[in-house]
Amino acid sequence: MQLSDLDYVLPPELIAQVPLERRDASRMLVVDRSRSEFEDHMFSELPGFLRSGDVLVLNNTKVFPARLIGKTETGAAVEVFLISEVDGRTGTWRALARPLKRLRLGKRIFFNEAAACEVIDITGEGQVQVQFKNKSEDFYEVLEAIGKTPLPPYIFRDNDQSSSNDRERYQTVYASSTGAIAAPTAGLHFTPTFLDSLRDQDVLITEITLHVGYGTFEPVRVKDLAEHRVLPENYRISQETAELLNEAKGVARRIVAVGTTTSRALEHSISANGKFVSGSAIADLTVTPGYQFSAVNALLTNFHLPKSSLLILVSTFAGRELIMRAYEHAVAERYRFYSYGDCMFIA
Repeated sequence: MQLSDLDYVLPPELIAQVPLERRDASRMLVVDRSRSEFEDHMFSELPGFLRSGDVLVLNNTKVFPARLIGKTETGAAVEVFLISEVDGRTGTWRALARPLKRLRLGKRIFFNEAAACEVIDITGEGQVQVQFKNKSEDFYEVLEAIGKTPLPPYIFRDNDQSSSNDRERYQTVYASSTGAIAAPTAGLHFTPTFLDSLRDQDVLITEITLHVGYGTFEPVRVKDLAEHRVLPENYRISQETAELLNEAKGVARRIVAVGTTTSRALEHSISANGKFVSGSAIADLTVTPGYQFSAVNALLTNFHLPKSSLLILVSTFAGRELIMRAYEHAVAERYRFYSYGDCMFIA
């Protein structure tokens, strides 16, 4: 399959710029793989599509304020978007920086009186390595003071707009493990009350952690999808969760993944003998056409960018022809797209 096979036309006004007033008020397109059909519904109707004994798997990663706005010694503005920690002992991070032309090795960037970093490597494609100075014992506390919510580039915020609402809403209500630079957005629709209602109907809910990294949203740079690779991401599955998943699989109960990140962790964690393995690991799995899912039976996901890694995964799960028809329908019916948008339930 070629990357161009996963392109579609999306009117810019359908890209959700702000979250709905209520998390659980979004629309939901229900896609039935067995019948190759789809229907319009509301997210509030999700309980009707789940069965007693289903295991709903959430990704409890927590987004940290990875977008930093600073100035060089000459007063030039620079944006540093933290991607991943290279060495916590030395305060070294891999980051995207712009404008890159303002930076050179040894250049210092100041964020406030107590926080600054130095460029120690320029690696290309807008990426640098920076080392933070005057780093406190808890660097994430520093980021809370100087960082901004790392909203995707298709969500526009003027510099003078408050980001307090984004700090809450670009985060799932069950986020608990800090380490993501992007939200697992399929989970943004849930509220504590909604989760309780699912438990009341005997849906089993468990959590894993996959820290969403740059690989999730890095542009696909190949034309032939067989050559596509997604950067590794760290994840963890507890022994309790692995046992629950193995029990469900053993009696043919459905495992419902909330989000593509959850799907990647689950598919990577299942062993050759069909058993989920607990512990911390690095998900280096890239799902491309031809991959056979063995862990996930149903998927709740948002609508994804054209020609993206996430759309590749979803189309592999449900079939390209069905997904592209569903996306065409969603555009025609004016669904809201991307992170703050509506969702799709694929069973």
